[in-house]
Amino acid sequence: MLDQVKTDIDSLMAEIGRNARAAARPLAIATADQKNRALEAMAAEILAHREAILAANAIDLANAKESGVAASFIDRLTLTAERIEGIAGAIRDIAALKDPVGDVIAEWDRPNGLHIERVRTPLGVIGVIYESRPNVTADAGALCLKAGNAVILRGGSDSVNSSQAIHSCLVAGLKAAGLPEHAIQYVPVTDRAAVGAMLSGLGGAIDVIVPRGGKSLVARVQSEARVPVFAHLEGLCHIYVDKSADLDMAKKIAVNAKMRRTGICGSMETLLIDRAVADTHLAPLVEGLVAAGCEVRATEEIRAHIPNLVAATEADWSTEYLDAILSVSLVDGISGAIEHINRWSSAHTEAVIAENPAVVERFFTEIDSAILLHNASTQFADGGEFGMGGEIGIATGKMHARGPVGVEQLTSFKYRVRGTGQVRP
Repeated sequence: MLDQVKTDIDSLMAEIGRNARAAARPLAIATADQKNRALEAMAAEILAHREAILAANAIDLANAKESGVAASFIDRLTLTAERIEGIAGAIRDIAALKDPVGDVIAEWDRPNGLHIERVRTPLGVIGVIYESRPNVTADAGALCLKAGNAVILRGGSDSVNSSQAIHSCLVAGLKAAGLPEHAIQYVPVTDRAAVGAMLSGLGGAIDVIVPRGGKSLVARVQSEARVPVFAHLEGLCHIYVDKSADLDMAKKIAVNAKMRRTGICGSMETLLIDRAVADTHLAPLVEGLVAAGCEVRATEEIRAHIPNLVAATEADWSTEYLDAILSVSLVDGISGAIEHINRWSSAHTEAVIAENPAVVERFFTEIDSAILLHNASTQFADGGEFGMGGEIGIATGKMHARGPVGVEQLTSFKYRVRGTGQVRP
């Protein structure tokens, strides 16, 4: 019986791969107007079917609550009328972006008269594997379409009803614009064998895999994938408050970075404070976070100043809480902050609060995370906030797609070389 199930899943995934590869060809040459009409129709369909999407999400939420998952997980899974408006708005923002396909990135002439252009081109077929966020279904589908790619979406079992409801709206938008309905496919089974099939590349059908989820998912993808991966590791995001920082600004940013939404990957997980201003900055920063409902885990040095805090262990420095919990430490200025971040960071997002330009310059130069901010909340680590219309995720690797993965990051390039009869001697 198990062998039969595996055979059925293998057959299903092979068919999905063939359909995606077939859809990728017309997508690669689709006009900007065709793609934008599809995106506008998708946004309209999502708004028109918001009640059906909310009803599907209610089923997912009931199942998740019955299984006793964490509050941060529930937050990521939850859709509201406002969030559905945001999903539709993000799709329309993507439609308003410049079409990247065919964009000339660079061009130059050679002494022999050859004219060379480097031009953006679609990647082909992208596989996106994600967990509890149903909005990723819309973001990933829309971004891949805008960049001229077919996409195979495999969401988490916890959000399957919500994601399928959203996916049906995306397919309706494709049909309305006369584009292949298999350009955006959602894997309809929750068996993990489907993930394994995608990681194998589906017989050459998939060109790139984008994982978006927890450490175990990303580790599996990186270990088993036989195609290139745009890795999205966990968000061990840090903020360093320098002795030159404006204290009121630091308090406002710290509370926002941790507590605005604790369950997103751009949420601050560790706060580092310059030891030189422990007497003036430490208590106000910690008290502001505690007052906002945050549990603070601190070093013994800090607990000597503020005794009622939870004692931090070494495991705290490598933990992505995704909850109203924060680890706090004192460091010896910018050098101490750089040392701590370079040891513990997942290379996602870090911020420095400082008025000293030399401190900011060292922070930007000596830390190699995908996103670095000065005097701003880490919660801005988001493709929409970057003006990219949306994102599939935050890539923390060193490939060309790093930071928010938007439409440009979902393209490759080719060279066009124009001559007048040249031959090589």
